[in-house]
Amino acid sequence: MVLKARFSEDAQGVPHYSGLTGRKLSTLVSVIATSGFLLFGYDQGVMSGIITGRDFNNYFPQTRNNATWQAFVTAIYEVGCLLGAIFQLCLGDRIGRRRSIILGATIMIVGVVIQVTPFTGSSPTAQFIIGRTVTGFGNGINTSTIPTYQAECSKSTNRGLLICIEGGIVAFGSLLAYWIDYGASYGPSELTWRFPIAFQVVFGIIIAVTMIWLPESPRWLMSRDRPDEAMTVLAALQGTHRDHEDVQLQAGIISDSIRASAGGASSYKALFTGGKSQHFRRMMLGVSCQFFQQIGGCNAVIYYFPLLFETSIGTSHSLALLLGGINMVVYATFATTSWFLIERVGRRKLFLAGSIGQCLSMVLIFSCLIPGTSSAAVGAGVGLFTYIAFFGATWLPLPWLYPAEINPIKTRGKANAVSTVSNWLWNFTVVMFTPPFIASSDWGTYLFFAIVNALFIPVIYLYYPETAGRSLEEIDIIFAKGYLENMTYVRAAKELPSLSNEEVDLKAREYGFVSDDDEAGQLKDAQYGEKEADLAANTGGLQV
Repeated sequence: MVLKARFSEDAQGVPHYSGLTGRKLSTLVSVIATSGFLLFGYDQGVMSGIITGRDFNNYFPQTRNNATWQAFVTAIYEVGCLLGAIFQLCLGDRIGRRRSIILGATIMIVGVVIQVTPFTGSSPTAQFIIGRTVTGFGNGINTSTIPTYQAECSKSTNRGLLICIEGGIVAFGSLLAYWIDYGASYGPSELTWRFPIAFQVVFGIIIAVTMIWLPESPRWLMSRDRPDEAMTVLAALQGTHRDHEDVQLQAGIISDSIRASAGGASSYKALFTGGKSQHFRRMMLGVSCQFFQQIGGCNAVIYYFPLLFETSIGTSHSLALLLGGINMVVYATFATTSWFLIERVGRRKLFLAGSIGQCLSMVLIFSCLIPGTSSAAVGAGVGLFTYIAFFGATWLPLPWLYPAEINPIKTRGKANAVSTVSNWLWNFTVVMFTPPFIASSDWGTYLFFAIVNALFIPVIYLYYPETAGRSLEEIDIIFAKGYLENMTYVRAAKELPSLSNEEVDLKAREYGFVSDDDEAGQLKDAQYGEKEADLAANTGGLQV
């Protein structure tokens, strides 16, 4: 197990990690967190240009002209990711954010080595499948942890941007994978698939080694009753000394948030509680957006774009690879738009715009495939491009941001892991059923995805509160306001003005967050200024 991150202090008593403090340290944290999602995107896209390749099919003959085996070899990665997310759900809070990321990156490196070392005559397909599963396990750990780590180390003013960059960088990873696949396809037979897969090790080493020198999440440290270490990290991220007023105030707000959630030790039972903390509702908001991302058809396009062009539109394998690379350029380009819009437009509007755009794109695709002619199929190709543009700008980054910020500190680690479990479970489902689905009915596949995307719209409009520009503790206030004042949480988010740290502290006291309260909301009868002790006295010492 990796030791605690070491820090040093300058003459003014300002803590430094890896020789950095303040903005430079925050930037390094963001770069490494982003590298984790770059690796995620690369691994997500690397199989697309390999799975139907002649050299790969010759080495792994089960995949030759067999849609079910192609789907299985690709989708087994998602099973590994699912298992990694479940592992993080069970042990993540105990291990910590930083150590989990180091562990996840190391496991991914081991999985890549297993994938690129099979040889004919020694069950190569079985070894490749095991390697894909191991790599997925490591990625499941990282994708469950990195957004939470980034959210807990960021300021409210740039948290959305930073996690959107993480999510958006997935597209750049897929772009890199597509073009490496395309370039390697002109090389020796062994190179065409071994090199693109092996290249992932570069990212894994960068992440695992650099994280050794970075700090742990201050909110996780506070939840584990390690306030001195938490204060050190807060001071380092702010570039000031531990006794600074802002550090003391932020530490106090985090501490109040933990006490309001009945302590730092998070049980599974806490995930299913309501009251003014609304743990269950907030967990389900995160779970639902990860579910929507996958069932909307993104991986049917990302993983199988060349396959879709070959089977549904009828292009050659080489042209399909080239078009796939161009599609990834579109994907990556539009993924950057959320970086400029996420704090200005907000989460809700981007969710809604993405759902509408994806729905209409799927309508275009299935409509153009119905005639069954090559000329009409060109329109389906256009639809694939517009779909990936809308997805990259909205649904790609948002489901990684929303669960990390919508959940309270008590359940954030476990709830974010549950949402990631949802992502990988449905990711596997979609990746597994897409090739057989297309083989039986190409246009029917896209009709299904069009209907599903349309169903997202009312759910988002009615149940997703806006969180843009809010501190993590401020979001707790939104749910307390909605519960105690008997209004929808969407409305509570609209009515609550933006609060400073001092105002968050006052609101926390107003809503009774400075003392332990009942998770299920038995104190709903308390008025906003009434203390828990006063209510107990008024009820004869019994809290009912």
